[in-house]
Amino acid sequence: MTKTALITGASRGLGAALAKALAPTHHIIAVGKTVGALEELDDAIQAAGGQATLAPMDITVDEAMQQLCRGVYDRWGKLDLWLHTAVHAAPLAPAGHIGPKDLAKSISVNIEATSRLIAYVAPLLGETGQAVFFDDPRGGQQFFGAYGATKAAQIALARSWQAETVKTGPKVRILEPAAMPTATRARFYPGEDRSKLADPNAEAARLLPDILT
Repeated sequence: MTKTALITGASRGLGAALAKALAPTHHIIAVGKTVGALEELDDAIQAAGGQATLAPMDITVDEAMQQLCRGVYDRWGKLDLWLHTAVHAAPLAPAGHIGPKDLAKSISVNIEATSRLIAYVAPLLGETGQAVFFDDPRGGQQFFGAYGATKAAQIALARSWQAETVKTGPKVRILEPAAMPTATRARFYPGEDRSKLADPNAEAARLLPDILT
């Protein structure tokens, strides 16, 4: 039976690169908000002989995530792998000038949606599946208050889940990718020399052995 890999945040960047890297061995369930980008990903996966199911959804919409996980259960009965690459990158701002809407969206995407997804995906992964989160430690850096705090909270959730499931499964891993020329990073460092950053496809290939062990 073909293994399944759910990738939340699969439209672009590392999520899309990991989807393509896993496609030879997994049926990819690609979640993202940008339909066009998901369709391009699907074309690339099919061209390489793989298969994908596209789920153009917003992970902050609880009903959509419930529907997604129910659909996975109805079709496959379980998940083998969940990669959570979705993140909201709030604009950089001094701690005393963070916009309320920016902070609220950061909390919604980076913390609340992650918490709900853990609850919904855990039963699909069972004892033998694996969940992978990707750290980007910015906590305490100047102007990174909204992103740094909420990303750190996301990883704190993952670390707690990791500690809680050591004996029971699923396996939870936390990896730290190298800096890549993603849209998220471009918002933080406009004008940066992107030639010195790691290519997402190469980074996906580097991370793949850790993901699959």
